[in-house]
Amino acid sequence: MEDRIRTSFAKQSMMQTLGAKVESVAAGEVVITAPILPGSRQQHDVAHAALSFAIGDTAAGYAALTVMPEDCEVMTAEMKINLLAPGAGEHLRATGKVIKPGRRLVIVTAEVHAITGKEEKLVALLQGTMVPVTS
Repeated sequence: MEDRIRTSFAKQSMMQTLGAKVESVAAGEVVITAPILPGSRQQHDVAHAALSFAIGDTAAGYAALTVMPEDCEVMTAEMKINLLAPGAGEHLRATGKVIKPGRRLVIVTAEVHAITGKEEKLVALLQGTMVPVTS
């Protein structure tokens, strides 16, 4: 399962552009981190909401993939984000989790934290629906 996730993740040029990495993979949960680079900041010098969304959506999608059959891939059908605080820190960490697995729809969430040293702050919550697609 972990090799499947990491191999797929390595093909995502967007994640490479953002400097994102898969930190951990478990059944129903994937953690992705990304540095807050100069190119992913907004005008207030904090992480752009798009960075939170991108890694949150990706972590949630890969969490869904961990509970899908081997012959499936995953696509996001819909994703909602609540931005709770500015993404101020050294990097962001998105933890994607499966809430309800299903054959046709997988309900997922992701929490995005901004990290500075040992301090972390919840900056975004995502909830969405993933759809299995035949690979």
